[in-house]
Formats: sequence, structure tokens, C-alpha cells
Amino acid sequence: MNLKMPYGISNYEELVTENYYYVDKTEYIEKLEELPEKRIMFLRPRKFGKTLFTSVLENYYDKNKIDSFEKLYGNTYIGKNPTKLKNSYCILRFNFSGINTENEETTMKGFKEKVTISIEGFTKIYGIDFYINPEQTVEGMTRSLIEAFKIQKPEEKIYIIIDEYDHFANELLGFNPEQFRNLVSKNGKVRKWYEILKEGTETVVDRIFITGVAPITLDSLTSGFNIGKDISQDVRFNEMMGFTREELVQILNNEEIPVEEQEKILPIMKENYDGYKFSMKAKSEIYNSNMCLYFLSEYSWSKEVPEDLIDVNIASDYNKVGKMLNLCKGENRLEILRKTVQGEPIINKIVKKFNPAIEFTENDMISMLYYLGYLTISGELVGIPELTIPNKVMKEIYADYFMQMMDKEAEFRIDNNANQEILI
Repeated sequence: MNLKMPYGISNYEELVTENYYYVDKTEYIEKLEELPEKRIMFLRPRKFGKTLFTSVLENYYDKNKIDSFEKLYGNTYIGKNPTKLKNSYCILRFNFSGINTENEETTMKGFKEKVTISIEGFTKIYGIDFYINPEQTVEGMTRSLIEAFKIQKPEEKIYIIIDEYDHFANELLGFNPEQFRNLVSKNGKVRKWYEILKEGTETVVDRIFITGVAPITLDSLTSGFNIGKDISQDVRFNEMMGFTREELVQILNNEEIPVEEQEKILPIMKENYDGYKFSMKAKSEIYNSNMCLYFLSEYSWSKEVPEDLIDVNIASDYNKVGKMLNLCKGENRLEILRKTVQGEPIINKIVKKFNPAIEFTENDMISMLYYLGYLTISGELVGIPELTIPNKVMKEIYADYFMQMMDKEAEFRIDNNANQEILI
């Protein structure tokens, strides 16, 4: 029996127990564990398999899943090569997507709700006697949990997993930069929460794995946090998320798609979904996994190439993207947009930490396009990345919007010049 297409499935236990196909990425559990750093940051564009990978980590390290290990991982690389830390942690997981960022108050309310839900689940799962005080601040609640765990579970350790760490912060930055700065400033509430996590690493928090899209809040939130290492551009982890061509062919074979049909659809998928590189040293280009699964889920029942090759869940909210890029006030902004839309390569260092509290530069803007997945590494010049649009779908998603953006900016400049002439 063919395994089902895992489009939209981000829970690893569900994927395995309900017979979905899994592209085995578990070798990276071993690679991560071999790193000297215990606190890891990993960034990839939207819909690139980040949440599923955090679920793989969660199920692998959860001490309560030890009896399910063979069922969950028996057919994987890590199941045949288990590490010494398997099933040895209490997992505290946070996901910060879906927070209402209308204003500072709703943002903090949503942030606290997310943290509260995670803490409540954690205490129930691991049998910790803990009262959640609704009057307590989010950082106070987290500090109290760490203290309670230290007393009640002195022989055990916590593995913290934070998915979509930057989701709400990126939105808030785009729509209301001032409120963003208030939350992540030295005395900001979100910043204080991260400082509590740092305190936890001195006692019961042994490992942290954080995913997101862009390092927009790294400098603001985590300076002094000593995260350890951002491995997003480490060539050893270039293929940790997304699909290689070989992995994509494995999925096609699972679907029992004839070779002659594969020869027809593979060039289409390559043109539209391939082309990503996240390290200048990488030899393999990566396909966006969600885009591929969307295509194949449609193809599997219709036996035809989908009319619409763009998954509506992939297409970013253009307004949010525009707000983010509007933070850049550089004079060459229009020229940068023109180059990217026309497919011209841009030679630019990729910023590893944004600090919009100081300034959002043209270099930041180009780097943001890279982190969003609109640009990718296609080569290098004297050690500096060459960035281009990775594939046809990404060009279609953003090209129309950017052309409109350039037209508006050109109109603004014309009107402004006309006004100056009138004043003269």
C-alpha cells in the first residue's frame, strides 16, 4: 500500500501512525547533537518544513515517548543509529504563530496566552505541581516554572523548542515599529522573557532549538542571551529542511508514478520549486517541500499537472512584505527592486542580525528578501554571496507586487519633484 501524501501534516507522530510518507531527515538529529553548542537557531523561508522538524525533535527526545520509539523511528536513520540522549528530556515547546499584533496590548496578551498554554501542557504531561497565576507576568510565570521543576525534578533536564520565534515580532515591526521597539527594548516584556530562558540554562534547561524566518529580533531580543549558534548558513545543514532531487524522486516512486511521467513532471517542479541554496559552499539546490507536496497532492488524484502551480498557502501577504521593506529608506531601494524583479544577480553580504532600532539599511532589505525566500544564494564573488530569484513561482508571487511598488514610488517622486518646482 502506498503511503499517503503528507501535505499540510506537521505533527510527526500523526504522520507516522496514520501512514503518511516521511522524507527521512533524522540524520540531522545526530548532527545537531554532535555540535558543541547546545542552543541552536535555524532559519528558513515560510513553509519549508520547520514545524515538522521541531516535531521530529520533540518526539525523539521526549522521555515519555520511550515506549513508542521503535514505532516512531524504527524505519528511520536515527532509529537504526540512536544517540545517547534519545528519550531523555522533558520537552517544553512554544509556537508563536497566530498572535494578534493589532497593537502592543493585543500582542502581549497573545504572547502570554501562548506561553501559558505551553506551560500548562508541560506541567500536566510531566506531573509537575504548579499553579498558573493569571496575575503573574509572563516572565514571572516562566521563572516560577523553572524553579518548581528544579525542586520537583532535580535529576531531569528540559529541552526547549521554540517554533516561529519571530512570527509576531516580524508582523509588529512591519505595522508598528515603535511598539516593536517597546516590546524588545532592554526593559521590554518580550526581551525579559528571553532573559528568563537564559537564566534557566544555568540550571535545568539543557538544550534549546529555535526556528523562524528572519533574524529580525535576534539582536533586539537575544543580545546577552548567548544563544550559542545560528547554523542557518552552515553547509552541513543546507539540506536539513526542504527536499533534494533524490528525495523528491523517492516520493514519486512511493506514488508509483511511472518513469515516463516522472520525466514530464520533474522539469516542471524544478523550474517552479527548486533553486534554493543556504550556504555558499552547498553543492545541492533545495526544493521548497511544501510547494512540492502541494503539487503532488493535486497530481496524485487528478494525474494531471495542477492548473495553478502556486499554493495559496505559500503566497505571502504582500502588504506585510511591503511594510517590512518600507522600513528601508535608502535612495537605491527602487534600483534594488528593479534588479531583483528582472532577475539580475545582486552581490550582497547577508546580514545575520538585524537591529531596526538603529536603522534598516539597503543591505538589510536585500538580506530580508533572502530570508523571505525571494532571493537565494546562486554563487559568490570574492567571498560575497551572489543572490538571485530561486525559481519561477517565487518570481510570480512577488514580481507583480514589486512592480506596483516601484510604480507607486516613481509616482511619488514625480509628484514630489513637481511640488518642488511649484515652490521654486
